[in-house]
Amino acid sequence: MNTFLLTLAALAAAWTTETNELVVRTDKPGAEIPSTMYGLFFEDINYAADGGLYAEMVKNRSFEFPQRLMGWSAFGNVSVRDDGPFERNPHYVRLEHPGHKEKRTGLENEGYFGVAFRQGESYRFSVWARVPTGQSAKLKVELIDPDTMNEEQAVATQTIDIKGTGWQKYTALLTPAQTEAKGRLRIFLDSPEGVDLEHVSLFPVDTWMGHENGLRKDLAQKLADLKPGVLRFPGGCIVEGTDLETRYRWKNTIGPVENRPLNENRWQHSFTYRFFPDYYQSCGLGFYEFFQFAEEIGAEPLPILSVGLACQFQNNSPEAHVPVDSLQPYIQDALDLIEFANGDASTPWGKVRAEMGHPEPFGMKYIGIGNEQWGPEYVERLCPFVKALRRAHPEIQIVGSAGPSPDWMKEEFDYLWKEMKHLEVDLVDEHYYSPEAWLLSQAARYDAYDRKGPKVFAGEYACHAVGKKWNHFNASLVEAAFMTGLERNADVVHMATYAPLLAHVEGWQWRPDLIWFDNLHSFASASYYVQQLYSLYRGTHVLPLTMDGKAVTGAEGQNGLYASAVCDADKYIVKVANTSDTPQRLAIAFDGLKRYEVLTEGRVLMLSSDNPDADNSLENPERIVPVEQPLHVEGHRIEAELPAKSFAVYILKKHLMK
Repeated sequence: MNTFLLTLAALAAAWTTETNELVVRTDKPGAEIPSTMYGLFFEDINYAADGGLYAEMVKNRSFEFPQRLMGWSAFGNVSVRDDGPFERNPHYVRLEHPGHKEKRTGLENEGYFGVAFRQGESYRFSVWARVPTGQSAKLKVELIDPDTMNEEQAVATQTIDIKGTGWQKYTALLTPAQTEAKGRLRIFLDSPEGVDLEHVSLFPVDTWMGHENGLRKDLAQKLADLKPGVLRFPGGCIVEGTDLETRYRWKNTIGPVENRPLNENRWQHSFTYRFFPDYYQSCGLGFYEFFQFAEEIGAEPLPILSVGLACQFQNNSPEAHVPVDSLQPYIQDALDLIEFANGDASTPWGKVRAEMGHPEPFGMKYIGIGNEQWGPEYVERLCPFVKALRRAHPEIQIVGSAGPSPDWMKEEFDYLWKEMKHLEVDLVDEHYYSPEAWLLSQAARYDAYDRKGPKVFAGEYACHAVGKKWNHFNASLVEAAFMTGLERNADVVHMATYAPLLAHVEGWQWRPDLIWFDNLHSFASASYYVQQLYSLYRGTHVLPLTMDGKAVTGAEGQNGLYASAVCDADKYIVKVANTSDTPQRLAIAFDGLKRYEVLTEGRVLMLSSDNPDADNSLENPERIVPVEQPLHVEGHRIEAELPAKSFAVYILKKHLMK
């Protein structure tokens, strides 16, 4: 059959398809939808922080990696010393004359998969330096194109005069004459006198909100464009650490960046086939920066702290964990964090926050204790945290864990839910990285949840398709279908965050991910646009929506449809996912409108793809994006055709006649 006849056959099939009659009850608004309903989960996996959102371009800037010059190429007369000016980062390098006027001493940094820069943009170089002899010395700092083997290799150059034996911070602006994705930062000693260098740094001047210790602007903007209601940080499994020594400790991530100690990243060695031995955390993106970013994008901050258990997947022997009777320092960390976030500037930790530039409290309302722990060992450690937090800060809502999965660890999941109710935590963090069939079968999972128990935080979820554990449109469609169940049950589900959030195309350990990037560009996945459509059109209240008197959950006889409806002050919003292989005709009736209410200005945002295995890419970043079209409104009813394998958001303005 030729293409023309195939098209005619498809149109005929679509035209004869039975109309699916959906009914929205506008006069029976249900649960209020929390402002935190859709948000962000940040974890430093896939080079999400250093080499990603954190805009620092120099790898191993303080020479604290266990191999002190990892990330650097040293030439000439270079030595590493350990009596530097910063107590928790004591190492620095000494550059001395190479012994011959034709030789050179210096360093070259490879950055994170290259040092990338754009023509005409400015980059702020900084270094702490001194001259050991007390005389004057010079540095020549260059951005180079390593593939150019002539005098044009340096595309930006500055000379810095260094004076005196005291450590000082020196800065210079570099403005390259060309764009380079795989450049290098090179530093020459340019004088007979030697110099000591510590904390060598390079940032784009144009960071998010212009912060000097700032975030990469394009990535931060993509996160802001999701209009998130909550930001969970700093993880994830990095909260736990492979062992307690490498757990994430928030107090190490505040104060001057020069004195924030290095931490080994738990994802450095998790997968030998995606092994990155130079994956460390500089902690330049620390708790102050997380709180600040949450405030700037209008999200509630949700920090997660260690409960005293190392990662149970990697290290679950009893000796690996803190004994219950030795938890007080961990509990004090939680209490001190609340003071850091919310305390008056006259309090010890509030004073630290104020000195960092934020005198006013951040207004933190939530805290999570433990990430993805399970078993009695988690419950017995969480208990003293809950008691201490309730006693000192009853205003703070506590998030507990339901373990790694309600599917393949169901026994542990059920046990933890019972214990979380007993401990009376406020929210329970559920995680599911699951295949299509499981997620589609769970669209009604929260319908039967206890309305009086703790609320649900769907803290990590994504469709991991069978045989296709990567980003593709059909996975995002399954997520859209599943999320109708989150929205319909907004009285139970108060937070939901897709995971993971960010991934470097050359440095990932885990996929699928919401946003991908290289050193110069980034793109949003189809899953990103699903999240954005839910967040931008969240509404304020759930509305009952039925098909043949039943919720639209893809059940038998519902033709692969999943749907939810919400409203706000001036509009009605209906979200429908068609997971079937055929187009579906819809008729959506809005029952219960007042006589003076009229529906006007209808429009639909459609997310679809002719190839369910396709997604966006660096080369084609807008292959799959929402497409807006006008929507004809007939009285209190709309009719539409929803293509096979597509997700639609129908938006109808409400007008009050006089």
